[in-house]
Amino acid sequence: MLKTRIITALIMAPIAIGGIFFLPPFEFALFTGAMIALGAWEWANMSGIEGQPGRVSYAIGVAVLMALISQLDVPSVAVLWLAFAWWLVCFWLVSRYPAGSESWGAVPVRAIMGLFVLLPAWVGLNHLRTGAVQFGEVSDSLLVILYIFLMVWVADIGAYFAGKAFGKAKLAPKVSPGKSWAGVWGGFVAVGILALVASYLAEANTQQTMLLLVASLFTGLVSVLGDLLESMLKRFRGIKDSSQLLPGHGGIMDRIDSLTAAIPVFALIITLLGWLSTAASVSV
Repeated sequence: MLKTRIITALIMAPIAIGGIFFLPPFEFALFTGAMIALGAWEWANMSGIEGQPGRVSYAIGVAVLMALISQLDVPSVAVLWLAFAWWLVCFWLVSRYPAGSESWGAVPVRAIMGLFVLLPAWVGLNHLRTGAVQFGEVSDSLLVILYIFLMVWVADIGAYFAGKAFGKAKLAPKVSPGKSWAGVWGGFVAVGILALVASYLAEANTQQTMLLLVASLFTGLVSVLGDLLESMLKRFRGIKDSSQLLPGHGGIMDRIDSLTAAIPVFALIITLLGWLSTAASVSV
């Protein structure tokens, strides 16, 4: 299993890095759109759509919606606000599980839930990619995307080690038995350190540093919701992984569940703070 995980990582890492950090905006939109479409194929299964024709149709539908968002000049900030509201709803859904599952357990409802997860993540990525950033001495939007990825990764690492050492009190045992409150706090500490280091490297002033710290901690909290939401749907569906697309790693959604929550929320926050300015709509 470990050998398979390593081989898959060695193959996928260069593809992901190249697609996200070295493509111009239009090709970036296509690449990230393809990743979201694959995630949609997996989400269809989590929704209860078992047959391949239905899963493929759902993925195509999500791809068409991404194209429409782009071509119809849908305001990106409006989509990000929608995502913010959605993750507040998710907090309520996850905190009540298994109570309340009758309200969202139907296949069409779970399929619609996927739109609120996947589409804003794509919009947020492209909002960041095409935007003009100014934080301290940093003016490269790709560095902001890298920061979001690092934020989620260090949160996972901090949560893993803190949970392993101190994880007795469970966070949401009916949703994800392995997660603990100690893991949450460990992730917060790791994200806080990352925010302070990033601010120092960017030569940010004190106000910017404090705002980035708060924004990062809040985004880290929301990223936990992204993970818990997928865990809740998989538990309800009775499956372990979103798919087997990535041998040894599960599916794409298993790797990006936290990012789908973190990306739109952080993009919205730094836009409201005035650190990111971009076109009013998604246009690729």
